[in-house]
Amino acid sequence: MRRLIIFAALLATTSAASAADLSLKAPASPAPAPFEPWDIAFGSGIVSDYIFRGVTQSNHQPSVTAYFEPRYNVTKDLQLYVGTSAESIDYANRAAAEVDVYGGIRPTFGAFALDFGVWGYLYPGGSCTDNVLTGGIPGGNVCPVSTSTIFLADGNVMKKDVSFFEVYGKANYTVNDSWQVGVTEFYTPSFLNSGAWGDYASITAKYTAPGNLFGKSGVGMYVSGEFGRQWLGTTDAFYGTGPGTLFAGGIPYASYNTWNIGIGFTYKVFTLDIRYSDTDLSKGNCNAFTSAFNATGTTNVTPINPGGAGSNWCGAAGIVKLSADLTAMTSLK
Repeated sequence: MRRLIIFAALLATTSAASAADLSLKAPASPAPAPFEPWDIAFGSGIVSDYIFRGVTQSNHQPSVTAYFEPRYNVTKDLQLYVGTSAESIDYANRAAAEVDVYGGIRPTFGAFALDFGVWGYLYPGGSCTDNVLTGGIPGGNVCPVSTSTIFLADGNVMKKDVSFFEVYGKANYTVNDSWQVGVTEFYTPSFLNSGAWGDYASITAKYTAPGNLFGKSGVGMYVSGEFGRQWLGTTDAFYGTGPGTLFAGGIPYASYNTWNIGIGFTYKVFTLDIRYSDTDLSKGNCNAFTSAFNATGTTNVTPINPGGAGSNWCGAAGIVKLSADLTAMTSLK
């Protein structure tokens, strides 16, 4: 009996020691990842046609783009951001490029993601475009905003400085892992510095295919679309149709609807987007709105386009875009 008691005591001591040893060797629980308030998003792309709200900004030619966007996450549900981007364009005033500067705030509330901010569109390097000749020398006349001018054979005019800004709001709702829907709203007191106010509103939808659609290839796919309306006011006198005419003080631009739908494929940081875009603007009203430098014809007469020249800058277009988008905190790790 005495030996049995001693054996039991030794067994208990050994078990306790083994348990203590095991507890010392057990891996510690991983510490929670530190909150990273700062991040930077950046990327670039090439597109077959730079379309903005249904209207080409590159004369239906390819365009390149790049952006840089520092972000500060106040909390996991509140982000502040500023950014800049640049796009190659082809405008009647021969501006060198479109340079955008913007900033805003992005709060999230569960499935709702909001975005509010200000967006500035800058067009450096432009020249005043006027259809009036002085001394028979193209470019020798004086425009209201510049003495540097270009003569356009189609009679269109465009200011040297068409820079402007918009205030905007966006809301996006994630229905589930596959579906997202959203609305957007943009307003400016002077679209393209024309003197005409502009208001753009749209609805959007996006379907993201299951991640295993293409097996383990890492390729993703989505389908997305947008329907929007661009409301426009009346320009200042620079864009008027001449003294004594109906619109001597400015042109009441035609408001229009625009829509697009497309399919995209993603792989790591790359996206290939193939899209169709269109508007309901007539060629005549499109000419009055865009001041296209290559408008042709005389039969596209509208109340705001008495000369009859027409432009295809607002019609149906197919768009192919290849882009790369990265963030410093995830893509570069």
